[in-house]
Amino acid sequence: MAAGATRGGGVTTDTYKEARTWLLMPAWLVLLVLSLAPVSMILIYSFLTKEFRGGVIWDFSLAAYDQFFFDRGLFGDEAPSIEWTYITIFWRSIWQAGAATLLSLIIGFPTAYFIATRPEKVRPIWVFLVTIPYWVNLLIRTVSMKFLLRDQGPLNDFLMSTGLIDSPIHIVNTNFAVQLGLFYSYLPFMVLPIYASVERYNFSLSEAAADLYATKWVALRRILLPAIKPGVIAGCILVFVPSLGSFLAPDLLGGAKNFMIGSLIEEQFKGNAGNWPFGAAASMILLTMVLIILLIFARQQAKAEKREG
Repeated sequence: MAAGATRGGGVTTDTYKEARTWLLMPAWLVLLVLSLAPVSMILIYSFLTKEFRGGVIWDFSLAAYDQFFFDRGLFGDEAPSIEWTYITIFWRSIWQAGAATLLSLIIGFPTAYFIATRPEKVRPIWVFLVTIPYWVNLLIRTVSMKFLLRDQGPLNDFLMSTGLIDSPIHIVNTNFAVQLGLFYSYLPFMVLPIYASVERYNFSLSEAAADLYATKWVALRRILLPAIKPGVIAGCILVFVPSLGSFLAPDLLGGAKNFMIGSLIEEQFKGNAGNWPFGAAASMILLTMVLIILLIFARQQAKAEKREG
């Protein structure tokens, strides 16, 4: 269509493009102010120098990144060696987030399938029941989880009263408690995308597979899962990414021995003893890792769509 040609209703192409630009302007401004500006600020801070009492000195330096990857001794005069402390914290964060994502998938998939296969009139009620606990602040829910799991909490009291255990089970300040906290915090992010995909699924395909003597497992693996794979991938991403940077669950449920990268970053910006450039550098490393993971998912999805097309 040539420039200036008319679209439906007598509106020219130039007028349509100009109107679209103005309509998109608020979204671009929100994206700029709430996303690009904070990330740019963190990126700049990661290359500055730490001020002794907190804050930054506006002198360019790679010390924050060097501190993350290399250990040069207490006074910085030793030969550099790999700093395994922060790398271990990153690795712990990855597998904790991965475990929480896997647990959310194991529980969230059948939950989403159950809701999507209910009568249409009652589905909103089930969705409401899944989401209503998350109307409460995340901090309150995490503290409540800690109260529930503590040695003298309701869970241990119930198990002891039924005779299943003789002494309290120590759950708080363990990896398992952190995984439970992450799972509880982000489970709806797994359920809702899968529910949306299953709801759109054509169940006549499964019925046709059953008529051709396919078992339920074969129909699930070869027909249902490929059809709802975008919802499963979206749910995994929506759980894994916030779990990776979470700091409430590790702080309140994990303790010092289960430190995660979100807790490390939070500590660097807290109080006068914090190291803002180092916290910013850790944030940028985390952001880079998340972007790499998302790019891998996007590339695999594009390849899968290309093969199917």
